[in-house]
Amino acid sequence: MNYFELFQLPQRMELDAALLSQHYLQLQRRFHPDNFANASERDRRQSVQQAALINDAFQTLKHPLRRAEYLLQCRGIDLKHEQQSFQDPVFLMQQMELREQLAEIATAPEQTQVLQQQLEQELQQGQQQLHNELSQALEQQSETGNQQAASLLRKLKFFDKLQQELEFIEQQR
Repeated sequence: MNYFELFQLPQRMELDAALLSQHYLQLQRRFHPDNFANASERDRRQSVQQAALINDAFQTLKHPLRRAEYLLQCRGIDLKHEQQSFQDPVFLMQQMELREQLAEIATAPEQTQVLQQQLEQELQQGQQQLHNELSQALEQQSETGNQQAASLLRKLKFFDKLQQELEFIEQQR
């Protein structure tokens, strides 16, 4: 049983977050280890394992990048251990420019607010565009769509990393 089946959700990128949370709470109540306190050792162990599976599945489906990666994994494409480089020079240039902006924010506190807002907006726009393209590619449910989705997911991970670094800089101030 995959994570989508566990939560009785369609195996697709776009999910109903409220329904995911609702199913998560139902499953947690049903399999919580406290419910098996008086059960056999085997049943208690299975309850703990099931609760861990439910938590992992929820965290995976809750986060769009992890959900996309899991969808691709279900389709036979595992990105977790790959070391593929980009062949897209335009994207690489864009990433270099964004990194330069991030470095400027970290070293130029007098202009931080304006630069930070510009970078945040640029990151959000880039992430939204890539997310939309990723959803469309995954909806194709074809080998070509899956390969395109894998490439888009790699790009989204770059944006996500930049977003995390920007948030870290903000917290340091």
